[in-house]
Amino acid sequence: MELSEIIAQRLSKLKSLKDKRIEPYGAASPERLPISEVLTGFTEGKTCWLCGRVIAKRKHGKAVFCDLKDSTGKIQLYLKEDIIGAENFSIFEDIEVADFISVKGETFITRTQEPSLKVLEFSLLCKAIRPLPEKWHGLKDIELRYRQRYLDFTANEDVVRVFRQRSEIIRLTREFFDKRGYLEVETPMMQLIPGGARGRPFKTYHNEYDLELYLRIAPELYLKKLLVAGLDRVYEINRNFRNEGISPRHNPEFTMLEAYTAYTDYRGVMRITEELIRFLARSLFGKEEINYQDKKIDLSKFEEISFAAVMKDEYGINPDDKLESWVVKLKKKGIEVKGERISRSLVVNLIADLLNPVSDKPVFVTDFFTELCPLAKKKKDDPLLSERFELFLGGLEVANAYSELNDPLEQKKRLQEELKDLPPEELRQLDEDFLIALEHGMPPAGGLGIGIDRLVMIFSNQPSIRDVILFPLLKPHKPQD
Repeated sequence: MELSEIIAQRLSKLKSLKDKRIEPYGAASPERLPISEVLTGFTEGKTCWLCGRVIAKRKHGKAVFCDLKDSTGKIQLYLKEDIIGAENFSIFEDIEVADFISVKGETFITRTQEPSLKVLEFSLLCKAIRPLPEKWHGLKDIELRYRQRYLDFTANEDVVRVFRQRSEIIRLTREFFDKRGYLEVETPMMQLIPGGARGRPFKTYHNEYDLELYLRIAPELYLKKLLVAGLDRVYEINRNFRNEGISPRHNPEFTMLEAYTAYTDYRGVMRITEELIRFLARSLFGKEEINYQDKKIDLSKFEEISFAAVMKDEYGINPDDKLESWVVKLKKKGIEVKGERISRSLVVNLIADLLNPVSDKPVFVTDFFTELCPLAKKKKDDPLLSERFELFLGGLEVANAYSELNDPLEQKKRLQEELKDLPPEELRQLDEDFLIALEHGMPPAGGLGIGIDRLVMIFSNQPSIRDVILFPLLKPHKPQD
C-alpha cells in the first residue's frame, strides 16, 4: 500500500473516532508506571496503569494482543471483548500501530510464559497519521535516519543505546571532575571576538546593541579569566561552533569539555586525562579496554610520540623551518596542500596517518612546534617546541592540552603574530580584554580540551560523528509525501 493510501486510511479512522466522541489526543494517567518497573520482579494479579506506543497488534477473533512500548521497555497487552465490552472493543479497532494509548490492567503470565497485562480500561493518547518504519524497511537510507531520528529510534534499539551511552559518558565525566574539586561553569556562547582556537566563526547580530557578534569557537579565554579570578579548578561542557567542513569527524556544532587546573602543567594534565579515560572504560565496560572499529585499544599503557621527531624523520621538517618551506617539503612527499599555508586540519591528518601503525594503543603526541601553539608555554629546554599534547585513540584525535601561557607580554606578541597569518575568513581583532586579565596575573595552569562527540564515537564504537549527534546538520530537503 502506498504511503498516501495509508495516511488516508488513518485519517478515516481518526474521523471515525471523533464521530464516536472519542478524544484522539487525550491526557495520560497520573498514576502511570514505567513498563520496566512492572517487568522487574514481575508478579501476577497486580493492577497498574501503563502508557506507551503500540508497536504491534494481532487480532484473534474476539481478542487482541498488542505490544506496548515506552522508553523503559515493552510488554504484551491482552484485550478481550467480554472484559472491556463490545463498544470499547469496537473502538479499539480504530487504534493502530504507532498510536499512543493509556491502559489499566491486571498482570498475568500467558501459557507461553510471557509476562502480560490483561486490559480492563484504555484511552487513546495520540492518533498517529503516519506509520512507523518496519524494522528498517523503508529506513535504510543513512541520511534519512539522521534526518528522521525519531523514526530511527523506533526502528533500531542500538541507536537508542548509543545515545543512552552518550548521556552516561557526560554524566560520568561530570562526576570525575566534580569529585576532584572542579567547579562547573558556563561561559558566553556569543562573543565580541572569537578566540581560544583557530577556526572560521559563525556571525550573528544583536539588534538592541546594533552589534555584530560571533558564536564561540572555544570557551578557553573566558575560562582562563576565571583562573585570574582565583578559581583554581574549573570546567565546562558545552557547544562550540565552527563554520567549516563536514566529515565523519566534523560537525559545525559540536560538544566540548574544557578543564583548567591551576598550579600544574601539561604533564599533570596528561595524568588527569589518562585517569579520565580509564575511569570511563571501567565504569562503562568493567575493564581498561575499548573496542573501536575492529581494534582492541588497551588502556593499561599510554604511548608517547614526539611530533617534532616524526616530522623530521618522515618529512625533513624542523621546528625552525618557516611554514612556507613546509609546503615545498610536503608536496615533495606527495602530500596535498591547499594554497600556500599550513592548516590545523592538515597537521592533524598528518599525525593521524603516522599513527595508523599504533592505532590499537592510546597515544600522546607531544613536542609540537611553538609556531603552531600561540596559547601554550615553550619548553624550557627547547623553546622551539611547546608544552602541549594531543591524545589519539584508535587513530582519532580526542584531546588537546597545554601548559597555559601566562606571560601577558609574550601572549600579546604571539597573538599579534597569529593574526598576521590568519586567512581572510578568520580575521579578528586582538582580544585586549583577555590580555588585560592576564596582566592582573594568572597562576601557572594546565588546560585540557576533549571532543565529547569523538569520545562517544570511540566508546560506543561508531564510525561517524553523525552517529553520536542526535540531529546533525544536514542539507535542507524538499518535504516528501
